[in-house]
Amino acid sequence: MAPSTSSAITLNINGEKYTLPVDHRTTLLDALREHLELTGTKKGCDQGQCGACTVLLDGRRAVSCLQLAVAAEGRAITTIEGVADGERLHPVQQAFLDLDGYQCGYCTPGQICSALAVIEEHAAGWPSAVTDDIRPEAGVPALTAEEIRERMSGNLCRCGAYVSIVRAVARAAEEAAEADAAAVGTEVKEAAA
Repeated sequence: MAPSTSSAITLNINGEKYTLPVDHRTTLLDALREHLELTGTKKGCDQGQCGACTVLLDGRRAVSCLQLAVAAEGRAITTIEGVADGERLHPVQQAFLDLDGYQCGYCTPGQICSALAVIEEHAAGWPSAVTDDIRPEAGVPALTAEEIRERMSGNLCRCGAYVSIVRAVARAAEEAAEADAAAVGTEVKEAAA
């Protein structure tokens, strides 16, 4: 008897659990788009080179066209549909809108998911290939345009909106840093009271 080539899996997507039967060769991208009708994640090159299908797996970037759906079971998956807070856009989404970080919009969901991870990685002090000083005592590098371009380099924009994308990521990162600083200030005040 031949082993089964399909099974039922449960995926945790945007905080909701979905159980679905899949062929073991089904990519996460196809499970999202074809099985669950979560079509915000786009199919671009289907070879892991363009970044249009970028989602977050446990908070880290992943090109979903190269990720098998069965391997994503038990992990927290965030797609573009799970980024906003109800009708309120995430600051990264708002920055993309305000600063024209999109043109045709096809790559935008993957760009936004990558930007979310870039901002978190930078805030955590992760160096990039262009970070001048990677010693821990050097602290978090400045999030310059060069740093953003390098960190976002896995996401291609066929329309060439790169200048606006860099500006949008920079603004969202600045807003996130200000929000973090305000939260720390509030905690300090509460602890002192």
